[in-house]
Amino acid sequence: MSALLSSLLILSLFSTGISLSSNYYEKTCPNAESLIRKAVRDAAKNDKKVPAALLRMHFHDCFIRGCDASVLLDSKGKNTAEKDGPPNVSLHAFYVIDNAKSAVESACPGIVSCADILALAARDAVVLSGGPSWVVPKGRKDGRTSLASETRQLPAPTFNISQLQQSFAQRGLSLKDLVALSGGHTLGFSHCSSFKNRIHNFNSTTDVDPSINPSFAASLKSTCPATNNAKNAGVPMDPSSTSFDNTYYKLLFQQKTLFSSDKALLDSPKTKNIAAKFATSKDAFTKAFIKSMIKMSSITGGQEVRKNCKVVN
Repeated sequence: MSALLSSLLILSLFSTGISLSSNYYEKTCPNAESLIRKAVRDAAKNDKKVPAALLRMHFHDCFIRGCDASVLLDSKGKNTAEKDGPPNVSLHAFYVIDNAKSAVESACPGIVSCADILALAARDAVVLSGGPSWVVPKGRKDGRTSLASETRQLPAPTFNISQLQQSFAQRGLSLKDLVALSGGHTLGFSHCSSFKNRIHNFNSTTDVDPSINPSFAASLKSTCPATNNAKNAGVPMDPSSTSFDNTYYKLLFQQKTLFSSDKALLDSPKTKNIAAKFATSKDAFTKAFIKSMIKMSSITGGQEVRKNCKVVN
């Protein structure tokens, strides 16, 4: 009963009442997308980690109160905002959204929401990494509430398959969406803290998760020792961590993915079959990823168009 109530509570925070459209800014800010694309491209030229950071930021935004740019708000006074919640302290590249917002505000003041800018920037990040492009529905509004305490609702890297399924279902997302969106782990970098549970003191009988490839586990342990590992120590999410591809799914079946939540995709016949399909067909993965991104980014929940993405109006 309590799980059902919590599902209803989380669902009640979201609204799909805001209708989004592909041509939302056609008359009011026709250059919005090209200005945002330029801001993302300029930042990515200087820092190859930017695309992965923007994609992750968008996920973390949409999973709390819908895609309402609440993740962009700064903490103020006694309120600790989402960006300072434990799962979000490693988010970065907020400046890219600020740069895009400045460019768009100069062209069309007060028109384009920060939530739309983040959704478009995430798409542009995938394209810049060699992934597919898609038409992003627009018209999101920016939220006025951002609470660090709510970041506990984000799916954790330690989640098992039933926890992942519940987390996604609460947001109207299916098992296929779960597997497709997990493919975002083809980009980026992970700190040791996100997977140390699998390589040190796994349980009372074994130090290392037996479902990890032994040589891969050994290499992770050398980068992330049980004690004294450097503050920012970690590893790329996959060997081609700046290229958007289906390598992640191939690594799943080689037992070379980092998180318990990655490995969990093999623990249900349905998710395992979907992952197997994506491992053998990049085309099947990219088509599913686009569908799931559009679905996730259409969870709306805001009320205004912020002038500055860091503060409410």
